[in-house]
Amino acid sequence: MSARPDAAVATVETTVTLVETTAAETAAESADPCCAAPLPVLGRDVTVPLVTGGEVTYAALDYAASAPALQRVWDDVAAYAPYYGSVHRGAGYLSQLSTDLFENSRVTVAEFLDCRPGDQVVFTRSTTDSLNLLAATLPADCQVFVFETEHHASLLPWRDARVTYLNAPRTPQQAVAGLERALADRDPYGPALVCVTGASNVTGELWPVKELAAAAHAHGARIVLDAAQLAPHHPVSVQELDVDWIAFSGHKLYAPFGSGVLAGRADWLQDSEPYLAGGGASRKVARRADGGVDVEWHTTAARHEAGSPNVIGVYSIASACKALTEAGFDQLVAREQHLIDTVRAGLAQVPEVKVLSLFGDDAPRVGVISFVVEGWNSSHFAAALSAEYGIGVRDGLFCAHPLVRTLLGSDPQDPGECGAPEAAPGERSLNAIRVSFGAGTPDEHVERFVGAVKELVRDGAQWKYRTEDGRCVPDRG
Repeated sequence: MSARPDAAVATVETTVTLVETTAAETAAESADPCCAAPLPVLGRDVTVPLVTGGEVTYAALDYAASAPALQRVWDDVAAYAPYYGSVHRGAGYLSQLSTDLFENSRVTVAEFLDCRPGDQVVFTRSTTDSLNLLAATLPADCQVFVFETEHHASLLPWRDARVTYLNAPRTPQQAVAGLERALADRDPYGPALVCVTGASNVTGELWPVKELAAAAHAHGARIVLDAAQLAPHHPVSVQELDVDWIAFSGHKLYAPFGSGVLAGRADWLQDSEPYLAGGGASRKVARRADGGVDVEWHTTAARHEAGSPNVIGVYSIASACKALTEAGFDQLVAREQHLIDTVRAGLAQVPEVKVLSLFGDDAPRVGVISFVVEGWNSSHFAAALSAEYGIGVRDGLFCAHPLVRTLLGSDPQDPGECGAPEAAPGERSLNAIRVSFGAGTPDEHVERFVGAVKELVRDGAQWKYRTEDGRCVPDRG
């Protein structure tokens, strides 16, 4: 580390060490993964009012959109906050401290992802920002292959490339075979990129990333992994999966502070123009004799990190990476599987419920489950879960319109939106309900959810609802 105020460093590092020790002790309290306690998260004791009267502890079951912040992350950030300063060019002690934390966070993320020597970790605003950054670095005449099943963050950024959209596969084997056929038909001498999700944000199903990477490389293509839904639930290794880049968001990794990551091979990043032009991305700027400006850009990750970075957001991602690693992914995965089994078994007892799936009931998945209920508008059902039971889920097309339309068997031109449709309660709607959970979810929350689904289907809603500004809301008039 560079020279910095010893007292300040000692205070921050001592506080963080105490937090880390406490987290490690909590994780070690139970050797049985299925009996492990949920990780402490912010908001776990928040109560919300019910339209039927009284209050209840809020059941946050919308992790796939934004997971609650880990208490550990919040404590780490709070310990650092008094020492916050500018990074990279400040001569002051706090600037040097902040620079060290920022760059050490880059190392932590690289270790979390098991990056290769020479890989770059670029800090961004989100997965969407990361994939748009990569899209801006594509070599000329690059062809991109992407399944229609992708989230819009990975479906849409490739506007300046030749894009081949692949149909939704119905098995992992079909996914690999479909990609191999598409790659075999391409120009073998031009650059190519495959973009694929690690876990679906609609069905939660795990994709055969390693096999898809092997197929891409066998045909001279590269591959980027959208790990937004995978990284919070499973260990992700760049080297084991043999992917060229990984993108993910902090706000899904229990660090909701507007930061994201693009990590992977440096060559395309170094050879392209900076994603944003400005201070931080430039090494040297000089006026020319003709009145113009010459710029020498950085070749490191800083090339694509122009402007003052989100130091707290970056540090929160590193803190979350440490917390999940220390908690142990074996325990986290086993406990989440217990929650998945609870939800799926409960929904299977309700004939009116149809769970959406590409790969079938036996497909491995993370804690993301989407479904529709016969006779219910999905927005109405989600509104009733919230207003009458204090349960927060998501309804809509989940920014994965082609996939949800395929799963619902609808015409591609049928109307539908990311949010709720205009259909009134009780009318058919082209959308679904998504319940999602993770390391901070108590058993009680998923048990309450299953009980609420059964009760709503059996007895109907206790309250009247209406559509307002495109959303189904309790009618309080």
